[in-house]
Amino acid sequence: MQFIDIGVNLMSAAFDQDREAVLAAAKNAGVSPLIITGSSLESSADALSYAEGRLNDCRATAGVHPHNAKHWDDAAPHLLRELAVRDALAAVGECGLDYNRNFSPPAAQRRCFEEQLALAAELGKPVFLHERDAFKDFSAIVKKYRAQLAGVVVHCFTGGVKELETYLAMDCHIGITGWICDERRGGHLVSLIKHIPADRLLLETDAPYLLPRSLPRPLPSSAGGPDAVKVRGGRNEPRFLPHIAAFAARALGKETEQLAAETCANAIRFFKINRVI
Repeated sequence: MQFIDIGVNLMSAAFDQDREAVLAAAKNAGVSPLIITGSSLESSADALSYAEGRLNDCRATAGVHPHNAKHWDDAAPHLLRELAVRDALAAVGECGLDYNRNFSPPAAQRRCFEEQLALAAELGKPVFLHERDAFKDFSAIVKKYRAQLAGVVVHCFTGGVKELETYLAMDCHIGITGWICDERRGGHLVSLIKHIPADRLLLETDAPYLLPRSLPRPLPSSAGGPDAVKVRGGRNEPRFLPHIAAFAARALGKETEQLAAETCANAIRFFKINRVI
C-alpha cells in the first residue's frame, strides 16, 4: 500500500537530529511522497530547498501561518511569490486564521490570509489552510476567493457538522489527522468522517504534533535492527500515517487498502504530483 502524508512539519527542530532517518522510515512504511509544511517565509524556503533535492519523496508548501502573521509586511507577498514558483511547490500555505491563542492580532491574520489567497489565485496554485476558533471570519474569506482558487484543503479538520457542511459546499478537500484517534477530543470525527465524499478526503499526520493516542505502546521503532530510530518522547512521525488510515478506514467501513488508494489518488490530483515511487 502507498500513503501520501499531506502535512508534515519536517523542518521542525524536532527532526533536526534524524530527519533523513524519519524520511527513510516513512518510505519504508509506504508513506511517500511527503508534503512538507511551510509556516513562515524562512521555514518555507527551507522546506522547498529540502524537497527540491528529493522530488521523488517530497514536495513542500510555502506560506505564513496565522501565528506568524504579525511578521507579514509589504515585502512579504513579493518574497512569497518567489517561493511559490519553485519546482517543489505543492500549495500556498499553511495560511488561515487562528483566534485560539491570537499569537498575532486578528486584523494582521486577516490581512496575511487574504493576501496569500490572492497570490495563490493569481498563480493558479491550490491552498493549504488552517482554522481554529475563527470559523466565521475564515469561511467568509475563503468564500470570497474560492472561485478563483485551483483547490482548497482545510488541513487538520477538527470541526463539527456546520463547519464540514460549509467547507464541502465550497468544494474544499478535508484533511484528517490522528485527532480522529483521540477519543477524548476527536471522537466526533469517527461519525463525521462518513459525510466526507471519498474524492475530498486527504490524510495527514501533522508530525511532529498530534501523535495518535490509539497507537500501541510501547511505540514501535522506525526500523528493525540495532540502528532503529526510536520515537523521541511524544513525537509524531509520518510513518504512523498507516495507523491513522486504518483507524479512519474502520470508521468508514472500508478496507485500509481501499482508503489508501482513494486518498493517494486525491492527493496526486490535488497537488498535481506527477511522479511518485
